[in-house]
Amino acid sequence: MRKNNAMILGIDTSNYTTSAALCTLDGDIVANVKKLLPVAKGNRGLRQSEALFHHTVQLPQVLEEIQTVLAGRKLLAVGYSKTPRDEAGSYMPCFLAGQAAASAAACAADVPLYSFSHQGGHVMAALYGAGTMEHLNQPFAAFHVSGGTTEILLVRPDQDRIFSIERIGGTLDLNAGQVIDRAGVMMGMPFPAGPAMEQAAESFMDQTKPCKPSVRDLYCNLSGLENKAQEMFKKDGNAGSCAAFVLQSVLHTLQTLTKHLLEIYPGLPIVYAGGVMSCSYIREALSVWGSFAAPAFSSDNAAGAALLALHKYKERFGRMDGCE
Repeated sequence: MRKNNAMILGIDTSNYTTSAALCTLDGDIVANVKKLLPVAKGNRGLRQSEALFHHTVQLPQVLEEIQTVLAGRKLLAVGYSKTPRDEAGSYMPCFLAGQAAASAAACAADVPLYSFSHQGGHVMAALYGAGTMEHLNQPFAAFHVSGGTTEILLVRPDQDRIFSIERIGGTLDLNAGQVIDRAGVMMGMPFPAGPAMEQAAESFMDQTKPCKPSVRDLYCNLSGLENKAQEMFKKDGNAGSCAAFVLQSVLHTLQTLTKHLLEIYPGLPIVYAGGVMSCSYIREALSVWGSFAAPAFSSDNAAGAALLALHKYKERFGRMDGCE
């Protein structure tokens, strides 16, 4: 069997996206399938019980697409996201759906099963999507900015875990994605509101000034931004200018955090990941300091779980196992 006919499967069931991915033994992602969980209009998210239910419904659909790529190829291992973070006690019920599907797939194919954190998968996918896999050999910083997380991470090579993750900064209250989503839903946009907010803000970016960032060292507060956005929209009802205000203010906060980070860790490589980093305006402004993955590998996805499983598989069996 040729190398490109041997595949590693990754599965991730985050709070808002059902994902599965396939990679080859050469580390190429050949399938990256994802499906957003449905959120009723006007709602700002899902309860964990709702997320778990929707993953149960959507996983067969996502895996059916994966099977069309996997057909005729050999499955060598399965990796999945088990916890939100690499920390003791880290847990969210929505990941049980992915665990069940990954366990069933590994058992049926009689192949190894590896578990990782959702955050670790984000970091790995961002490295792949940004073309910076060489960072695995050195310490680097990762910004993980989404609706569920706004953190600055110090990532170091680790013999047992591929890399270790230490939180060294981030938000002290609301996440950046939460502020964006809450502002968007307030103005009648669908959840998640990032794409609609970016579209609405497009014509107002040069006309709107951000608020002063609430940043101390490597930590920030963002709840005040939500309050100011509500006041702004209530006053003039202009969704475009309000959206621009929110996105610019989030960007200004991230810029300030980045500057502080490089003052403390001069020359440290930076990778930006998470759904908020899919915003083209934010990506363009921050690209002078670090690397970005394409949106498909920055927002929630299972590519990172597949790539992490590939590394663990090679450590155990060697690169050419199952191939001619």
